[in-house]
Amino acid sequence: MKRTTIIICGLCLLCFHSFSQPTKMEKYKFKPFKTPISLAIADKRADSILSLMTLAEKIEMIGGHNSFMTKGFKKYNIPEFEFSDATQGVHIRKDLNSTIQKSTAFPCPLALTATWNPSLANSFAKSIGEECRANNVAVLLGPGMNIYRISQNGRNFEYFGEDPFLAARMIENYVVGMQSTGTITTLKHFLCNNTDFHRRRTNSVVGERAIHEIYLPAFKAGVDAGAMAVMTSYNQVNGEWAGQNSYVINQLLKKELGFKGVVMTDWWSVYDPEKVIKSGMDLEMPGEGNKDIPDLAIVGDIYLRTNAARLIKEGKATEADVTRMAKNMMRAFIAMGDYDRPVKDASYMNNYPEHEKVALQTAREGIVLLRNEKNILPLSATAKNNILVVGKYVENIARGLGSAEVEGYNNISMIDALRTEFGTSVTYAKEPTEEQLKAASFVVVSIGTSDSEGWDKPFEIPAEGNALVEKVASLNNNMVVVVNAGGGLKMTEWNTKVPAIIYGWYAGQNGYTALAEILSGKTNPSGKLPITIEKQFEDSPGFGYIPKGMELYTGWGGDVIAPKIPVFDINYKEGIFVGYRWYESKKIEPLYHFGFGLSYTTFGFSNMKVSNSKISKTAGVTVSFELKNTGKKAGAEVAQLYIQALNPKVERPLKELKAFSKVELKAGESKLVTLHLKSNDFAYWDVKSHAWKVDAGNYNLLLGSASNDILQTAKVTIN
Repeated sequence: MKRTTIIICGLCLLCFHSFSQPTKMEKYKFKPFKTPISLAIADKRADSILSLMTLAEKIEMIGGHNSFMTKGFKKYNIPEFEFSDATQGVHIRKDLNSTIQKSTAFPCPLALTATWNPSLANSFAKSIGEECRANNVAVLLGPGMNIYRISQNGRNFEYFGEDPFLAARMIENYVVGMQSTGTITTLKHFLCNNTDFHRRRTNSVVGERAIHEIYLPAFKAGVDAGAMAVMTSYNQVNGEWAGQNSYVINQLLKKELGFKGVVMTDWWSVYDPEKVIKSGMDLEMPGEGNKDIPDLAIVGDIYLRTNAARLIKEGKATEADVTRMAKNMMRAFIAMGDYDRPVKDASYMNNYPEHEKVALQTAREGIVLLRNEKNILPLSATAKNNILVVGKYVENIARGLGSAEVEGYNNISMIDALRTEFGTSVTYAKEPTEEQLKAASFVVVSIGTSDSEGWDKPFEIPAEGNALVEKVASLNNNMVVVVNAGGGLKMTEWNTKVPAIIYGWYAGQNGYTALAEILSGKTNPSGKLPITIEKQFEDSPGFGYIPKGMELYTGWGGDVIAPKIPVFDINYKEGIFVGYRWYESKKIEPLYHFGFGLSYTTFGFSNMKVSNSKISKTAGVTVSFELKNTGKKAGAEVAQLYIQALNPKVERPLKELKAFSKVELKAGESKLVTLHLKSNDFAYWDVKSHAWKVDAGNYNLLLGSASNDILQTAKVTIN
């Protein structure tokens, strides 16, 4: 046994060279991640260690320790491992004895998705993975990937938008980038956690087809890409808490998606230790109570570490159950090499300047130009002479809050970025007078919200922001409104009154530098919306999710579990019609469409061709077309390919995104672009056979620059 373990250790050490070298933003070809040590070898090694452990020791392995740690045993050469949030960087918890020294604040994942650049998602995640390794973090509790169902969700900024295909492509590249550094990714929150309004008291009532077509694809992409951890959600899914739900974990995650990594609960999110053990769960977090959150005491003694032995004694669980859980957790860390080399690698601290470049490039590509009447942007020489900056996020950086918050370092405020770009012509007025507003050659108006985990926020912009926009528009029409937010906001009242609108999301520690470059014209905006922005929240598919008699709140008080709040249903009555699928099927015109974003140049699509107009149910098709920059400035366009089933046998969306490509072109340049559709791109989930199905018939292939801007069409027939 000892000789076998030594050989396995040797094999492990030989595999470490597969981890990434310093981050570079070069393009690459996506390939799923493979652990440096095979799962088969990791299984054998875990079995050899478990055979030496007592039941009490194994029980210690299936619950967390010290809030964000797992248990280590020196006598078995099992290290303790540190976990950390989030998706847009490494969260530093000042209330814990964290080893994290500093971390780059990257743009939020919704901004990353707005780049429509999967290669950049890889560099983004690789940078964060390197910072995890530099700071002794073995597991990043991200990426978050819950679908953008309602604009009011406080955690939308942590996620990857409304479309399952777009989210899936970004997620798979994120996973590979992160794990190439040796850091484990955690896909979260599984499943159907699409609101943070009393998130611990909600029951998501979702149909089988919607689960498979809308809410599973991003997770499937992450699993297929090689993700080694998954975190379940706070909510119930069709009547059972996700973290103790056998259908969610054993059936969907492990059987259907084939996940073989470690499954963990979210913090204090389960209630029945027996169900947790039987559900397929591997690790209950944090494994113990917290004196700083006394209200959580009402959940009772739900921790596996204090209940597993009792359950075994009562015959409600077995030692084999505990062994399975401990083995699954150990296997993931062994396969990543974490039992044989230190997690901490201080050499990665040298890569922080490169990480700042990745953050800046993400902001450059993710900021979306929504409105630019009379080409008021980029700023003219006259406009640059006297720029007045007003509003909310001029001196302070807009960011999402909660466990995803990353404060960053070398932070650059909006006013500093604008002064660096335009010099002393930039002035800032906290309370601008009418005279100042009239006298300015150009006014930059900053508005937005600070979204957070733990609560939802109104779709409406705070009243003072709307009032400021209206005031400036009435006095000086040479203006741009810069919106910093974690999702769509209501701009309907003044949208057509202002000449320019820039959606800046939460752009990270140096994102305002990208904003300044876009205003000056140094950077040509290329971001495209990964969401639909509705005119009013009543138009949304999720409208009405708040029970009668309840209302939105701010702060953590509404997040804790309280007997006064019974579990309430959130009915996903729209089924598969989420985002643009909903607005198109209901013929509701939104304010801004999914996939939309302006540029300082123009593009033309022509000569669309398909490789075969008649295909079998198991065949794919290649689409080619010419994309030309028809303007006078270099830029990038996102070509988007949607499918449309004609006369479908079941209800289907009017269009579904199934391919895209971001193409950079010089002024006047043309490129031949090819996009590939696989057979399953034409499939839907059949609730009768409980499987994917492709129907024979005719399909339109719709090519354009946004979901509402289809410029070329072709037809294929599936026999």
